[in-house]
Amino acid sequence: MTGYLTTHVLDTARGCPAAGLKIDLFRLEGDSRTHLRSLTTNADGRTDEQILPAAEFQTGTYELLFHCGDYLDAQGVPAEEPRFLDVVPLRFGMSEAAHYHVPLLLSPFGYSTYRGS
Repeated sequence: MTGYLTTHVLDTARGCPAAGLKIDLFRLEGDSRTHLRSLTTNADGRTDEQILPAAEFQTGTYELLFHCGDYLDAQGVPAEEPRFLDVVPLRFGMSEAAHYHVPLLLSPFGYSTYRGS
């Protein structure tokens, strides 16, 4: 089996997928942090391609940055100054060649994540 990474972002306050949310992927090795790609969620709250495709998959530590503040601004959510949630970092490890699915459930004042399927 080959490994790859996907995500799905749901706006739990509005009860819909979070379309148009920018996501950055980084690989972490010691003190080094390498930007691998930037993607934006589609109308279903998913990216049009795998965040980390099988051809580029390596086990290790990664970080997803979800640009939630920009998304919330675009949705017209009133912003306190500074906004409570802006960029949400998720740091996680991938220890085997498998499908890793890392969803984000988002509202203006909270979020949750888990390893999905």
